[in-house]
Amino acid sequence: MMISSLNLSGSYKYRLTTHERNSNISARFDHGNSICLKSTSCYNGGMNLSSYSMSKNFHGRNGKGLKGVEVISPKISPSTMVSSGSGLGLLLDAYDDEYGGVIIEPEHLPSNASAFASILRTSLFNWKLKGKKGVWLKILQEQADLVPIAIMEGFDYHHADRGYIMLTYWIPNDEPCSLPEGPTHQIGVGGFVMNENKEVLVVKENVCPCQCSGVWKLPTGFINKSEEIFSGVVREVKEETGIDTEFLQVVAFRHVHKVAFEQSDLFFVCMLKPLSFDITIDEKEIQAAKWMNIDEFLSQSFYEEDHMSKRVIDICTATYENSYTGFINQNLTSKFDGKLSCLYYNDECMVKILKKF
Repeated sequence: MMISSLNLSGSYKYRLTTHERNSNISARFDHGNSICLKSTSCYNGGMNLSSYSMSKNFHGRNGKGLKGVEVISPKISPSTMVSSGSGLGLLLDAYDDEYGGVIIEPEHLPSNASAFASILRTSLFNWKLKGKKGVWLKILQEQADLVPIAIMEGFDYHHADRGYIMLTYWIPNDEPCSLPEGPTHQIGVGGFVMNENKEVLVVKENVCPCQCSGVWKLPTGFINKSEEIFSGVVREVKEETGIDTEFLQVVAFRHVHKVAFEQSDLFFVCMLKPLSFDITIDEKEIQAAKWMNIDEFLSQSFYEEDHMSKRVIDICTATYENSYTGFINQNLTSKFDGKLSCLYYNDECMVKILKKF
């Protein structure tokens, strides 16, 4: 059936929305239902709105049928249409990345499993014809029933975070996958805080590995998502001991692999200046905390036997005595991403170098 306009009678109003990343058009009813219209003519990527071919029937609230309109269930988010003449039909809403691939919009995925499977296959076929390479598919927690379908179609797990899982698909058969690996590291920090009496701020944790049970140690912890190293270590010391501090330097870091869940671990040791001295512990994490003489601290058998921990404390002590210099932090903007980020470097060496010029 052919209709000559989009003026739909009855109590339903409509609006047209065009995704800015392609020339595909879908019409939606304001009350939440959608109709997908397949264009019978197209010119330079733009659709001729004067004529559309349609099928099936639409039943309004009054029970009156409107022939010629194909209705998608309100539970299925509308996908975009392929340009006329391709013969492919519906495609998933996606946009190009910077490396010849595509990123699928998670908010526009069909919630109906069978619809998702069909449109996903069509989309993959279309992207293959266009010479696309990597496909990124983010599936939200409420869309979890779509994950097995994507896996059946050849997608692989990439990474997961709270609220979503990321899947990837590599299209070319004649070249190896060049998609970057998922997150591989966790980042920890430790704060070395020494007062004017050469006493170190130390803690005993409630829960820790058996090999360091009962050991007085530096306050440590993991940085939060999108948190800087310098601010993360100040926060951790405050949470565990109640002591306010000022970040001075990163004096050392350790890199180890296959720790928690086979992930790698980066641990940054930071020199902090105490701004307060009265200790208030977090009883959920910390059994006890105190200011301890540095010699007494190092006399623990744990540090006599652990060469790396002993070296770390020696470095921190040397920094306190101004015989060693670590990395300060400076916020700078890079043209690579246009973002303000934190650069850590040895300021004293840099000053000496600049004086030569």
